[in-house]
Amino acid sequence: MSLSPRGIASSRGVTLLALALAALTIFLDQLSKWVILEHVMQPPQVIEVTGIFNLVLTFNSGVSFGLFGGESAWKPYLLSALALAVSLTLLIWLFRQPQWLFAVAVGLIVGGALGNVIDRLRYTAVVDFLDFHWNEWHWPAFNLADSAIFVGVALILLDGLFLGHQTANNSKS
Repeated sequence: MSLSPRGIASSRGVTLLALALAALTIFLDQLSKWVILEHVMQPPQVIEVTGIFNLVLTFNSGVSFGLFGGESAWKPYLLSALALAVSLTLLIWLFRQPQWLFAVAVGLIVGGALGNVIDRLRYTAVVDFLDFHWNEWHWPAFNLADSAIFVGVALILLDGLFLGHQTANNSKS
C-alpha cells in the first residue's frame, strides 16, 4: 500500500481495512450502549460529568438530530434499509477507488450506520446518551455510532476538498 493518504492501494487491502474498522466501530458502539442501558442508567437519570457534558438516556426514533421522529411501525425498517443501501453503496465505491483514507472513512460510516441499524431492529429507535450543552442550550444527544459517521463524513470531505487537489496536481507534473 502507498504511504500517501490518497495513494492507490490494493482493493482487497483497503476493503479489509474498512471492514475491520466497521466491525470495531459496531462492537464499541454496541458495548457502550450495553453499558449505558444495563449499568449506568439503572434507573434512567441525568448524570452530570462536567459543566458542559452529561450522560442521559434517550431513544431517537428519527434520524440525525431527531428529524423525522415520531412513532410508526414501518419507520425503523425503512430507515434500516436506507442505512444498509448507503453502506453497500459506499463499499462498492471503495472497491472502485481503493485508497486508505477513504477506507477509514467508509469503515467509520458503515460501522456507525450498522450500529444504529442494530438499535432500530432491537428497540425500534436508536439509543443516544451523550449530551453536550452550554448553559440551557443542549446539542441533540448522540452516541458513538453517530460520532463515527460524523468523523467518516469529515474525512471524505477533507479528502475531496483538500487532499484530492494535491493528488490531481501531482499527477499532472
